[in-house]
Amino acid sequence: MAERRTLSRRTLIGAGVFGAVGIGAATVAGVTAARNASNGGERAAALQLSWLHSAQFAGSYIALDRGYWSDAGLDVSLLQGGPNAPVEPPVVSGQALVGVSAADFTAAAVAEGAPFKIIGVAMQNNPFVIASLPDNPVNEPGDLEGKRIGMALANTPTLEALCTLNGVDIDAIDIVPTQYAAQPLTSGEVDCLLCWETDLPVAMEIQGVESITMLMADYGYALHSQTYIATEDSLANRRDDVVALMAGEVRGWEDYRLDTDAAAALSVDMFPDAGLDLETQQLQAARQVPLMFSPLTDELGFGFWNEETVAQNIETLALLGQTVTPELWDSSILEQVHGA
Repeated sequence: MAERRTLSRRTLIGAGVFGAVGIGAATVAGVTAARNASNGGERAAALQLSWLHSAQFAGSYIALDRGYWSDAGLDVSLLQGGPNAPVEPPVVSGQALVGVSAADFTAAAVAEGAPFKIIGVAMQNNPFVIASLPDNPVNEPGDLEGKRIGMALANTPTLEALCTLNGVDIDAIDIVPTQYAAQPLTSGEVDCLLCWETDLPVAMEIQGVESITMLMADYGYALHSQTYIATEDSLANRRDDVVALMAGEVRGWEDYRLDTDAAAALSVDMFPDAGLDLETQQLQAARQVPLMFSPLTDELGFGFWNEETVAQNIETLALLGQTVTPELWDSSILEQVHGA
């Protein structure tokens, strides 16, 4: 994998809403292990998550809890990710049938020879935002000029791409290296933060601090996130299992959309040792909905994309120094799932 990290939650998360979790990386959920012990004749498969357990993956938890996979004869283990548990190696090795990644990570892996295809897109809108305070807001990219932005230096290409897309002079922005935490903004050390919509703004809301978030996806930063990846070998030789796994995901996330508070509660209950706070998880779960569902998914089904969104992703990836073709995305699994 390339050393560039445009999404630093894997390597730079530090303090914040997800900063302290007591479960080791790549741990199979206890509830999954219990199911495995009595799985009968079900076919085993693993889904490698991209980060620590939280409502970020609540649709998968619903699929497990409600038996959507076992109904299809599939015994799915959820493998936790984290800063020391990258998604791609378990998928390449066959330890995981499917992984939850992001378009830039997958593109970097493919450039090094990994045989991946993106088979589903959970987050239609990239979750990166510029967070600011109401008395000094960043409402659009041009507002960044003259301001101090707190961010990891590894995310400089992300900011550069946003500026290029919107004609903003990046040299007019004061980049301040910070830990991934809300404190530099709330203490006045910086004027804004580059972060995810679902974490630091949530942490501030829990603390009673109002913030304004400018979703970068609204200003041309098109980069599919929380994407499902599988190897070409799995698509050829374990296709039925991949279809069954993705069908369970689709059902789980559709249920999630109907009741995000219940999805958050399940996340807390399913992982009692993960240090999850119910109010935080409920806020996170609600903020994810507009990132994951759109008129496009209403028309085509959860996880889908179209030629236009792929073209936009290719443009953004090019600004990040990565060259891909539309063939990186393979819609055939979702077409089977949704009956297209």
